Amino acid sequence: MNRTIKDATVKRYNYSDHQQLTDHLDLFVAAYNYARRLKTLKGMTPHEYICRVWTEEPERFKINPYHHTVGLNT
Repeated sequence: MNRTIKDATVKRYNYSDHQQLTDHLDLFVAAYNYARRLKTLKGMTPHEYICRVWTEEPERFKINPYHHTVGLNT
């Protein structure tokens, strides 16, 4: 975990105001948490686990979790 944080935070950024810093920090934390593989989920990311459960038991969900992926057109 420490290595992951270190690899992602060694760059230096200059921000013109505090809002830019908080926006960048929010994006970094979201990306880190989104992509982190967890032992309790057998090495899957939380998103991968949710999508796997959705394919096995779609009646448990009201909406398709694939509609909430980060990428183009979001």
